[in-house]
Amino acid sequence: MIDLTRALYRGHPNWPGDTPFTLEPTSKIAEGAAVNVMALSTSTHVGTHLDAPYHYDEDGVRLGEVALERLSGPAQVIYALAGLEAGLLEPFPRLPERVLFFTGQPEVWEAFPERFHTFSPEVIHLLADRGVRLIGTDAPSVDALNSKDLPAHRACAERDVLILEGLNLQGVNEGRYELLCLPLNLPEADASPVRAVLRKP
Repeated sequence: MIDLTRALYRGHPNWPGDTPFTLEPTSKIAEGAAVNVMALSTSTHVGTHLDAPYHYDEDGVRLGEVALERLSGPAQVIYALAGLEAGLLEPFPRLPERVLFFTGQPEVWEAFPERFHTFSPEVIHLLADRGVRLIGTDAPSVDALNSKDLPAHRACAERDVLILEGLNLQGVNEGRYELLCLPLNLPEADASPVRAVLRKP
């Protein structure tokens, strides 16, 4: 199995303004407690995460209504180091329902990325026309950091395409795989961290 999930560590950078990731001990065996226990605090969009449509559409479904079957199954990894342009899809006349794009993001974010490759609505529509129902990116978002109108998110809402962000695709070869992607069971949430892995079919 190839783990695509970014490790979450103390000080992990988060989207500006979001709740910082913290993992702090509340009970320690070394201090006389019976067990070690930690308290976790974070944004639903930390690291590798799945956006539920409700995140970007007031009428969109929340996480509990996203079918797990849509998150796992055949997937294509495509290198997009020069950007996410329509011509990138020309060598791929047939695509599975899940497509993951490696744009060159590093395995570890020392600081939160402020500039990264984003999706145009044109590319979203081309993917949806080919039957793609989930797109993944190693970038923290499908839209630019300072975007207010979120054109890529809106195109995904229009075409019912799910969004998986913050993947770690360093060292993953371009090709066909099986994706296994499971969010936390947070029915009311707008998003969730996931454990995402690939394996060769």
